[in-house]
Parts: sequence; C-alpha cells; structure tokens
Amino acid sequence: MIEFSRFIMDNGLRVLVQEDFSTPIVAMNILYDVGSKDESEELTGLAHLFEHLMFSGSKNIKDFDTPIQQAGGECNAFTNSDITNFYITIPVENIEIAFWLESDRMKSLSFSKRALNIQKKVVIEEFKETTLNEPYGDVWHHISEMAYKKHPYRWPTIGIDPSHISKVTLEDIKHFFAQHYCPNNAIMVVSGPIKEQDIKALCIKWFGEIHSGTIPIRKFEIDKKSIEERKTLVSNVPSNAIYMAFNMPERLHADYYTYDLISDILSNGRSARLFQRLVKERPLFSFIDAYLYGSIDPGIFVIEGRIHENINIEAAENAIWEELEKLKSTLIDDDELHKLQNQVESTLMFSENGVQNKATNLAFFELIGDANLINSESELYKNVSKEDIQRVANEMFKRENVSVLTYLKKDS
Repeated sequence: MIEFSRFIMDNGLRVLVQEDFSTPIVAMNILYDVGSKDESEELTGLAHLFEHLMFSGSKNIKDFDTPIQQAGGECNAFTNSDITNFYITIPVENIEIAFWLESDRMKSLSFSKRALNIQKKVVIEEFKETTLNEPYGDVWHHISEMAYKKHPYRWPTIGIDPSHISKVTLEDIKHFFAQHYCPNNAIMVVSGPIKEQDIKALCIKWFGEIHSGTIPIRKFEIDKKSIEERKTLVSNVPSNAIYMAFNMPERLHADYYTYDLISDILSNGRSARLFQRLVKERPLFSFIDAYLYGSIDPGIFVIEGRIHENINIEAAENAIWEELEKLKSTLIDDDELHKLQNQVESTLMFSENGVQNKATNLAFFELIGDANLINSESELYKNVSKEDIQRVANEMFKRENVSVLTYLKKDS
C-alpha cells in the first residue's frame, strides 16, 4: 500500500507527497498536461521540442544539468501524445536545488533565437535518425493516420515532418509555453524521506509567486472506425513485416484491464500464444509482439511481426487471424488466466519500487483522475474474467476495426 497526501496551491499546482524513509534519495516529478495532441496539424512536434528547450536554461540558470550533477542527482524527461514529464532524483539534503531549478524554468524559461535554433537542429537530427534512416522508423506516421482521421493522435509525437520544426518561430514557442507550462496545468509529486509540511513550505517559497495561466479548452473529435484500412510500403528493411492496429477505448474505460491482459495472453514472454504457435511451432515469424498504448483518449492495440524469408505475407497475416479467432471462440482456461494475473501483479510491484517510479506513476494517475489507482490496479486485473476476455476479443478483433501496414523488403 503506497500512502500519499495531496494539496493544491492557490495558483492551481497540484502537489502529492509520498513519504518513504527507506532511502536517502528524493524524487521530484513534474507532469505537464500537454502532449502532441495539443498541437495544430500545421505545426507538429512542438511538445517534443519543448522537452528539449526546457533544459536550455532559464532566467537564473544557464545550464540545467550542471547544478543537478554537482548535487549528486540525475534528471530526465519524456513526451508522448498526452503528457510531458520531467523528473529529478537527488539526495534529500539537496532537495531545494530541485525546487529552485523546476520553479525557475516554469516561471521564466529563456527564450532566445540561439537556444531555439540549437534545439531545432537536435530535434531534426533525431527525426532523421529515428524516423527517416531507421528501418520501420516511419511506422507510427502510417499507423496513426490510418487509425485516426479526426483525433490529433493521427500524428506521432515527433511530428509529421521535420519542416514543421524548421519553421517554428520564437513567437510560436512563447505562445505554446504560455498556454501549457503553468502551475494550474501541472502536477508535482515528491517521493522520498520528506514530510508534507516541509514540501508545502518549499512549494510556497519557490512556486507560490508563479501565476496561473489560461489553458485552452480541448475539443477533440473521437474516431469511430468502421472500415478496414491497408497500406503496403516497399522499403530498405531487413525483412518483410506486418503491423495490425486495432482501435480500442480510452484509458479509463472499464475494459482497459481486459485489453491489457489480452496483450499478455498473446505476447508476454516465450510461453505466450503468438510466440509459441507462430515462431516456435510454425516458424512464420522471427519476432512477434502485441501491445497497447495506455493513451488517455481512445487508443490502439498493435500486433507486429517480422516475417521469415520465403513466407507469404498473406499466409503470415492469416495465421495471426487464426490465433485471434481462437481467442474469440474459446474461453481461456483458469490456469492461463491466473498465471497472467500473477505476472501482472509481480510487474506492478516491481514498477512501484524506487521513489522515481512511484512519483511518475502517481503523477499520471492523478492526471487521469484517481491517484489511488496505484494501489488498486492489481485488484482490477484480478477482477477480469475469462468471459470478459472472450467478449472484448470479439469486440476488438474484427476486420472493420483494423489498420494493416506491411513492409516489403526492397530488392537489392
């Protein structure tokens, strides 16, 4: 049981405090409720660019990393479609350094053409390395636009095209920052050997004078998929590959945990169904996986596989459908279900080890409306029945609910 307390500052900053005196290390996690879904289609990749810009210095701090390293700490960040998340781990005696750093960039991030141009070059180079020059690197550009027609999930976090980053101006950056990187659009979690009253005092000292912002109201249209979509690419890839993306409900949907268990049934380890039957017994694939994104809005469930040489792609896809039909037509047995639920429980326990993991998880659960999910998720997985799995499999694994992307190896 992870216990925590919660308070909200006058400027809207939500703060959770998780006391853990088993470690000398404290973690500060600041989650901003902004991701690539908050961009315009004409200027994508801004949230990811900001992840980089937030380390470029602020009014009183020219180099974010050096003070952290000198204090014996570490820092990092990540961005996805829904959130931008920053975290610092540092010896507890130096915790005020983390407050100083995070408050200064929230209050007065530096906006200079030089810093912007440097980070634009870094992000464009990352785009080239991970998307344009990496085998299968453009997969999410294609899958996203097939699975979504209305919702801004239709472009990946890194953006639609590097030209979008190239044309970002200083005014674009200032406008995006003012709309999203403010205390009433953020959640702070502090986990470690600390007391709530001490954290509250530090919050007032360092964040109390930062003004609230005016956050845009989101008005997303939700896609309702009703037709199969297919796309084939001929590319410089090491082997033919298939990606099958099935549309699924949002993170807080009652069936989310059933969808997640289905991904484990299909691909959690070497004993999972797809590996056993399509890699080991019938060597159609060299690699196969199934997973879902816990996106806040309606997401996708993906099956991807690398196909062996001389295996017909249509036959490989049909073999996947055969396994999905078995899941739809036949209840899994009790042993298989209980094994999976026990594995999930172990994984959740492991994910809650360490102050940084707890801080990051608490911030996300607070964002979606219930920080106590950190304590109840295991039970929610245990409540999934065999009948739930069969029902959801029948709802999801339909031809009209799939987007199929295939890569064909270019002839040398």
